[in-house]
Amino acid sequence: MSSPPSADEERAAPRDADRVIETRGLTKTYRGGRPAVDGLDLAVPRGSVFGFLGPNGSGKTTTIRMLMGLIEPTAGTARVLGRTMPGAVRQVLPRVGALIEGPALYGFLSGRDNLRRFDAADPAADPRTRSERVGRALERVGLAAAAGKKARTYSLGMKQRLGLAAALLQPRELLVLDEPTNGLDPQGMREIRTLVRELAADGTTVFLSSHLLDEIEQVCTHAAVMARGRLVTQGPVAGLTSAVLGPAARARLVVATPDPAEAIRVLGERGLTGLRADGDRVTGELPAAAPQGTAPADGTAMADDSVPPDPAELNAALVRAGVRVRAFGTERASLEDVFVQLTGEGFDVAG
Repeated sequence: MSSPPSADEERAAPRDADRVIETRGLTKTYRGGRPAVDGLDLAVPRGSVFGFLGPNGSGKTTTIRMLMGLIEPTAGTARVLGRTMPGAVRQVLPRVGALIEGPALYGFLSGRDNLRRFDAADPAADPRTRSERVGRALERVGLAAAAGKKARTYSLGMKQRLGLAAALLQPRELLVLDEPTNGLDPQGMREIRTLVRELAADGTTVFLSSHLLDEIEQVCTHAAVMARGRLVTQGPVAGLTSAVLGPAARARLVVATPDPAEAIRVLGERGLTGLRADGDRVTGELPAAAPQGTAPADGTAMADDSVPPDPAELNAALVRAGVRVRAFGTERASLEDVFVQLTGEGFDVAG
C-alpha cells in the first residue's frame, strides 16, 4: 500500500480546483527532430508567482505557445483556467494577459497609440474608458513620460515594458510572461519584480519564464525546472533546495582571512564540517546543532547541543584566537545549485 503524500508533495501538486495551469504528458515534436517538449506534467497553483526555468532551448517558449493555443501539441493535454487548449482559446484568452517572445508593435505609432490599437482589438473593452485604461497601463510600467514617442525609437527594454503594458490593459486572472526582463537595466528589472509582486498581491497568478535564476529566486513562490525538453522538478521555491540537495543545502559559513589554517582549526573545533581554504577564503558547513562533548581549545563554553552555533559567536571565537577576520558571513544553496545538481550543467545566460 502506498503511503499518503507528504505536505511538500501536496503543495507541489495542488488539487484540480486550485490549478490555473495543468498539463498531462504534453509533448511537441517538430518534423524530423527530437521532442522540443517531452511528456510535460505541470501544475501551477492559483495565486502563485510560478517561475518556469531552464536554459535557452529547454522548451520553455514552446510550452507557453501550446498553453496559449498558438500551436497544437503532438500529444498530451494542456488545461488553462480549467479549459482545454487550444479548443477553448476564445473563452480563455480574454482572461489571460501574455507577453511572449517580445511584443509585436507598430513602429510608426506612438507607445500610447499602440496600446489604443491593442485595446480596440479586445471585444470586451469599453471604448468610453479606453484612454483611462491606456494611461493607467503606461503609468504602471513606467512609460508615461515616453508615451508620445514612436515605438520604433524605443529601446529593447522600453519595448518590453510596452508589451507588458498591453498585457495589463484589463484585469487578468493569469499573466504569462516569457523573459519579461529581457533588455532591461538593473533598475528596470527591480521595477518589474515589484510589479509582479503587486499583481500577485491583487490575486493574479503570474507564470514567469526565465533563464535568469537569481531573478526567479527573488520573486517566485513556486518553480519548475526544464532541461532538454523535459521537466526535471517542480514545487515551492523554498523547498526545492532542501528537497534536491538535502544536507548540502545547509547554510555555509564564509570567512575571508589571511590566517586560513588557524581559522579552519578554530571552526572545526566548533563543529563546522567540510572546511576548506581557497586562498584567503575559508568555507564550511554550519551544523544543524553544536556537537556534543567537544570543548573548545580556548576554554569557552559550548552552546547547548540543541542549539545551532551562533555565527556571531563563531566570529568572536576567531577573533579571540587571534585570527584576522576581513569578512564574515553565510551563504545558502541557490536555484542554480539545484539545477546543476539535477542536470549536471549550468545556465546559458548569453542568448
